[in-house]
Amino acid sequence: MRLIRRSDFETHPWKNGGGVTHEAVRTPAGRADFRWRISVAEIAESGPFSDFAGYRRHLTLLGGPGFDLRFANGDRRELRRVGDRIEFDGALRAECTLLGGPCVDLNLLIAREAVDADVRIVSPGAVHPVACAPGGTLAVFGVAGRIRIECDAAEPQVLNTGDLALLDGPASTRLLDADPGRPSALAFLATIVERDPNGHEGELHGR
Repeated sequence: MRLIRRSDFETHPWKNGGGVTHEAVRTPAGRADFRWRISVAEIAESGPFSDFAGYRRHLTLLGGPGFDLRFANGDRRELRRVGDRIEFDGALRAECTLLGGPCVDLNLLIAREAVDADVRIVSPGAVHPVACAPGGTLAVFGVAGRIRIECDAAEPQVLNTGDLALLDGPASTRLLDADPGRPSALAFLATIVERDPNGHEGELHGR
């Protein structure tokens, strides 16, 4: 199990100047042609999202009053509550309108032709078993509260809000609420499986 604390994320400015991105991990590391990337973005003002042609975007609201997304194909979606999420084509032009102030969101970018991802938001109020296929990676991000991760192949770890844990499959993993007496924790789960070892060309930074 690899634990990446929020304080260890790498910070990069957006190319359009609308905020900053805190990158937790990309595969392969340090390359523009990454196959998948997990990051946290601070949205300081309304404006367009960056173009990530060739990628699928999984976006989850982490904090703030929320925002409205209008897409070039006419679709529209509002994310208002922590844990609200959306998946869309990174090549689809998206205009973001803040609904009352700055927001923070979690982004998983996967190369459309090279990677598959099963994404969900869970509340591990009791024991929540999860599994990852051989050759895959299980990503667990702390959306709210503290989460205890128990895995057969590693020592138990506690994930704080904003931290990321990565586990290689196959793995038998359980998620528990580390503070059961408090409001239930919330976790972002992604099972990531790479299909194309040759990678995929993409942009280095954005939001």
